[in-house]
Amino acid sequence: MIGVDVNPEVVSTVNAGRSHVREEAGLDERVAETVAAGRLRATTDTGAAVKASQVVVVIVPLHVDEQARVDFHNLDAATSSVAKGLQPETLVIFETTLPVGTTRGRLLPALEKGSGLKGGRDLFLAFSPERVYSGRIFQDLARYPKIVGGVDDASTERAVAFYRSVLESEVRPVANAETAEFTKLAETSYRDVNIALANELALYARRRGVDATQAFAAANTQPFSNLHRPSMGVGGHCIPIYPQFVIADSAPEEVPMLRLGRKTNDGMVKVAVDQLDEALGGLKGKTVLVLGLSYRENVKELAFSVALRLIPALQRAGARIIAHDPLFEPSELDSLGVELVPDLSQPPKVDAVVIQAFHREYEDLDWSKFSGLRVIFDGRGKLHPDELNGINARYLSIAALDRGASGAVTREKVSETR
Repeated sequence: MIGVDVNPEVVSTVNAGRSHVREEAGLDERVAETVAAGRLRATTDTGAAVKASQVVVVIVPLHVDEQARVDFHNLDAATSSVAKGLQPETLVIFETTLPVGTTRGRLLPALEKGSGLKGGRDLFLAFSPERVYSGRIFQDLARYPKIVGGVDDASTERAVAFYRSVLESEVRPVANAETAEFTKLAETSYRDVNIALANELALYARRRGVDATQAFAAANTQPFSNLHRPSMGVGGHCIPIYPQFVIADSAPEEVPMLRLGRKTNDGMVKVAVDQLDEALGGLKGKTVLVLGLSYRENVKELAFSVALRLIPALQRAGARIIAHDPLFEPSELDSLGVELVPDLSQPPKVDAVVIQAFHREYEDLDWSKFSGLRVIFDGRGKLHPDELNGINARYLSIAALDRGASGAVTREKVSETR
């Protein structure tokens, strides 16, 4: 097995038997074992690696800008490099999430042009979306069905056979590459719309004096109800982005729920800022500590993190922002332009704390050490407010009623969201 990356440091790390990804349980051990056994090596030479392979799996990220416009530059470059090393009868599988039609309409012609091979004759091409969740990839690979669709029947059959030889999970063929592409877009769009629904219902409940968290937990005892956890927005490479692939490919009158879901979830930052502003009697001159800068808990990744919109919004309202995230080195957060708190053992004096990503390091925080703390805004609905009894600070969240800790209720389980 050969791994390819354009980053020489990643390649060197893998060849030394170590993983460059630190937050993935079990990955370090797997890399060390596989390299030591001679079953894995890494290189920056894509062409040579492809030439030595019968199956090529491509998982190069598809980048988008802040307006979610697709930038194919890196994927096109990787596809061109793969094409140069292709040998007859090679199977190529893309796992990068793609707009519908990309595998057949963009990637196949590029592979044929660069290799001189012909799809369906001596080149086989399929799409199989990655469906794993950072932090539990090995678990998800073993339990989620692997969806596979080729540009022709022969490609589908070969891709299915490959995955069945390397995975323990079910491998499920679908009609074609387009169906497989749309499968991933449909499942991420489902989550985005349902998070937006939870947010809208939570705001409705709040205005009527109803605690949405309790109501959702009660509703979810019915097997047909799967209300998600309200939050101040969604981040990462998936949920904020992939519904945009569908929206961009649709007529103005199509997919209105997807359009509204995106607008609702992106608008939750303003809701959070407005709640804080009201609770503090104005944000101007107030000091706010943002806990967790990554897009979700226990994952070192800033991609489309809500923090990237939250911090500027708080600053525009006049607040002084300080931040903490144990997963990053200070130099990795320079672009955010905020003062970083190196240690929470002796927290700084703040007016409010916003929980943006509830890393495991925050689970045992001693809130009584936060001098001057007036408001805790739980942006992820992760705290149990009854645990804050005795803390002289108001507890706020998207779902909970605005109340002090002494009137808080115990949180019950609500479906997780990214």
